[in-house]
Amino acid sequence: MSEVVEKALQEEENPDKVGASWLTWLYRCYTFVLLVGGLLWALDVPSRLGLPLIEPEWLGPYLGVATAAALLRWPYGGREARTLDAVLGFVAIACWLWLAINYARWMFDIDGYTLGKFIPGALGIALMVEGVRKSCGTAIAVLLVIMFAYALLGFLLPRPLQADDISPQLLVMYLYSDTSAIPGPVLGIIASVVLAFVVFGKLMEVSGATRFFTDTAMALMGRRRGGPAKITVVASGMMGSITGSPVSNIMSTGTVTIPMMKRMGFSAEESAAVEATSSTGGVLAPPVMGAAAFLMAEFLSVDYGEVALAAALPALFYFLCLYMQVDATAVRRGLAGLPRAELPRLSAALRAGWIFVLPMLLLVYLLFFEGLGAQYAAFMSSLALLVLCVVRGRLRNRAEWAGFVFGSGSILIPLILVAGAAGVVVGTMSLTGLGQSLSVILVEIGNDWGLLVMLLLTAVLCIVLGLGMPTTAIYVLLASIVAPALVKMGVTPMGAHLFILYFGVLSFLTPPVAVSSYVAAGIAGADMWRTGWTGMRMSIMASLLPFLWCFDPALLMDGSWLSILVVCCTTLASILLIARGVGEIRGGRAQVVFLSVLTGAIVLAIGTSPVWLGHESMLALLAAAIGFALYWLMPLLCRRLAGGAQVPANP
Repeated sequence: MSEVVEKALQEEENPDKVGASWLTWLYRCYTFVLLVGGLLWALDVPSRLGLPLIEPEWLGPYLGVATAAALLRWPYGGREARTLDAVLGFVAIACWLWLAINYARWMFDIDGYTLGKFIPGALGIALMVEGVRKSCGTAIAVLLVIMFAYALLGFLLPRPLQADDISPQLLVMYLYSDTSAIPGPVLGIIASVVLAFVVFGKLMEVSGATRFFTDTAMALMGRRRGGPAKITVVASGMMGSITGSPVSNIMSTGTVTIPMMKRMGFSAEESAAVEATSSTGGVLAPPVMGAAAFLMAEFLSVDYGEVALAAALPALFYFLCLYMQVDATAVRRGLAGLPRAELPRLSAALRAGWIFVLPMLLLVYLLFFEGLGAQYAAFMSSLALLVLCVVRGRLRNRAEWAGFVFGSGSILIPLILVAGAAGVVVGTMSLTGLGQSLSVILVEIGNDWGLLVMLLLTAVLCIVLGLGMPTTAIYVLLASIVAPALVKMGVTPMGAHLFILYFGVLSFLTPPVAVSSYVAAGIAGADMWRTGWTGMRMSIMASLLPFLWCFDPALLMDGSWLSILVVCCTTLASILLIARGVGEIRGGRAQVVFLSVLTGAIVLAIGTSPVWLGHESMLALLAAAIGFALYWLMPLLCRRLAGGAQVPANP
């Protein structure tokens, strides 16, 4: 099993058990500080109390605590933490606390670089890189070392990659203290906006939202053919859109849905793949999405609500395609739904879980209708949920409260450290001009080979980087390098950044790493490689949609109502045909029909885009109508080709 998968699994198992009792107590103190301190910063409490802080004065110590927590959580001596880990953690906190104490004076200091600045900065950055390696894997730590080497030795390279001659003192002090580097906007977003949604998602989880979503999905979908798989699509998709964490969602919902699917006739690999693709797709679905979506809003200088609105239609089409594939598989296998006696009543599920619906509606209202800042909307929704839980008698015991507090802090550790790593990447590219140089090279490639080739290269790059890096790091890296080049090639800024986000998330489903697929395979007892490839097949629409909106932004709600209607019709027709073609590939002459229809669906999706035909043309709608007709007539055609053998009927 890969290092990335092992890290993901470790995050879900007893995160506060780190060895000796005093070390466990120390780790819990760190997670408590990360949660409570982050809440105070996000709500601007210091300023309200007359203690205004500049960002580095708070973010520096905050990063130091996260580094110390990571060193304890993933100790050098295996599960039994040693004193060395605690000592290094204290050093990390001291180094970043030194920045906070001296930052105001350093802003006006003309003495240059002294050992009193350089040594704490170098130690703090080095320990942060080690914390990143422990919590997020070796690949991202290697990337940081490469960035350091480029900054120091880049002046030896030929143009256009040549950098200025930068001294180690300048590099360290810039990364350590500049608001464009480590204590900069990326870490600020994680420590405020993302923290707020982590609190909301964790509170939903510990108060029983997983059970509510599962019961509701069972009541709605349980009796339909292939019911358990459809329950998974709905329940995991809804829960994933709140938690923003595929692995956490799989571990919570998959233990219920995967055995249910296997019992009703789905193979172990299919069961694991359905859970993995549903949970991973939840990260792409509003209202919460994942941490990278909040960074996207910062990069684009727009409200998070605009990002969520743009992502709504693609997320809907993704889950519709997944649902239709599951239905096609159920028809092919002759799989029925669950017995009525095993299903909860919808009214009973809503009576028991209405307290989860109201905070979600409040979150949507505050984000999209009131235009409230994302962190304040999440805090208000969390407060509403907390009040309802108390009134309804939930969260009664100390274990549930401890799970919420320490669990939230544990989730924040890798996010904060990845944000620090992203600050190194952004700061190094800003200091050396690397981002601008690479963007110029990419634009030249696009001019010579075309936008489609450039998009394909970007998609491959996202997936390759995803072999060892978290989505947030992939997004920050490529948003700094590739997104500007895509925009210069004519892609809208929203489309360019969402393209990177989608393929960054797809790395969770792409072998050889495929973290989501492998975690789900572990629960299902399935073959990891077959699960990974099955998950890739089921997520085919997520691979196609980003190319569509790069050529036609109407898919992102950017355009007239007519253009949005046209692209919805053609995309919907393509989804139906793709789901039928991918879900029902079989032997014999019928296979030729399915593969032909699959190819035709992709041509339909791209070739009838209004960007080629003009938004007022009726040809696209006519092509969509032909696609719908093919979908309904295909079972009859395949039945005749198969010589009367049973073929899938339409749902």
